[in-house]
Amino acid sequence: MMKKIGFDNDKYLREQSSAILERVEKFDNKLYLEFGGKLCFDYHASRVLPGYDPNVKIRLLQSLREKIDIVLCIYSGDIEKGKVRGDFGITYDSATLKLIDDLRNWGLDILSVVITRFTGQPSAIVFKNKLEHRGVKIYLHEPIEGYPADIDTVCSEKGFGKNKYIESKKPIVI
Repeated sequence: MMKKIGFDNDKYLREQSSAILERVEKFDNKLYLEFGGKLCFDYHASRVLPGYDPNVKIRLLQSLREKIDIVLCIYSGDIEKGKVRGDFGITYDSATLKLIDDLRNWGLDILSVVITRFTGQPSAIVFKNKLEHRGVKIYLHEPIEGYPADIDTVCSEKGFGKNKYIESKKPIVI
């Protein structure tokens, strides 16, 4: 008996890339997208969605490579605590280094890494130095009081405005 495929990777790639390109046109040629789940090696999704390629999101990014800037974010508290990813059993900071290497191996460069909610954590500073030594542009973003509920503060000079703006050149920022 032939097993039915529950996920069509080629259709996903066609539909997603088309929808993303249409959407970027609607927003004056600048679109910010957050990818949920894992960008690569998503073996959980491949287990629950028959036919799902664990690297289909990477293939999508490759198809859009000329139009995207990739910004990775990591929470400084996770670096400081040495938080471990359950799937690979490595710390979040090591996982970030691995992701940078994986993306580069797939021909995708990252624009920068943002260390979020930074308050001078020593381990985050060590991680920042490691990234800079590897030629990665780093942004340190401080916590924002009232985030996310206090929209007026979050969208003010005391909120997002106090953190350095991340310059991007391409129309799509991942």
